[in-house]
Amino acid sequence: MNTPTDWFVSWFDSPYYHILYQHRNNDEAQFFMNNLTSFLEIPKGSEIIDIPCGKGRHSLYLSTLGFYVTGLDLSKNSILSAKKFENEQLVFDVHDMRIPFSKKYDAVFNLFTSFGYFDDDEDDLQVLTNFKNALKPNSFTVIDFINIGKAIENLVAEETKYIDGIYFHITKKLENGFIVKSIEIDDNGQKHHFFEKVKCIDFSKINSYLNIVGFKLNHTFGNYNLEPFNVKTSDRLILVVQ
Repeated sequence: MNTPTDWFVSWFDSPYYHILYQHRNNDEAQFFMNNLTSFLEIPKGSEIIDIPCGKGRHSLYLSTLGFYVTGLDLSKNSILSAKKFENEQLVFDVHDMRIPFSKKYDAVFNLFTSFGYFDDDEDDLQVLTNFKNALKPNSFTVIDFINIGKAIENLVAEETKYIDGIYFHITKKLENGFIVKSIEIDDNGQKHHFFEKVKCIDFSKINSYLNIVGFKLNHTFGNYNLEPFNVKTSDRLILVVQ
């Protein structure tokens, strides 16, 4: 299914990905999980899938709230790192979200703009279909995406970051319906080049996806406080579908 040109195969498995994004805030993640699980009234002991889970920061915290959590990610290195947190309520495994799941869950969480990676809309629809088919009756999928309109309006075309002795030169542009980020790395003279991209999926487009696969949109939020979505001002587009 993956090809050598699939950017996420190499980038998400690279140690530089985690160095660049090490600033991601665990307090913010925990705040969001507290708000979300409380709002959805998910009973303790429920089974939740977190995909893609990265190194497991959301999964780990969800397990401390009393849920049985399965964290899945395409990156073998991320899963290897996450497995040190495993316990009787928390397991991790390698999985491509385009592949159907083998069991059903009480909730599917797709967090932190982990959707819209693929060139072909059919792959995005397959992902949503897999999420839907992984749900027990009356259960929820949560998709936490960026507000693409605001992201485009505030696009920073070029910047350089110096982290842990490593230079990251980052450029961003709109290209063929994607926000494309080019990441050139200078690690003490060793040069590397990665890129990442996310599809420009606005509310209208993602709502059309949901209709095609038969998801019902229950709630739309604009931030981790679960305040209403505003197309001009919200940072996030958080969808609760059933």
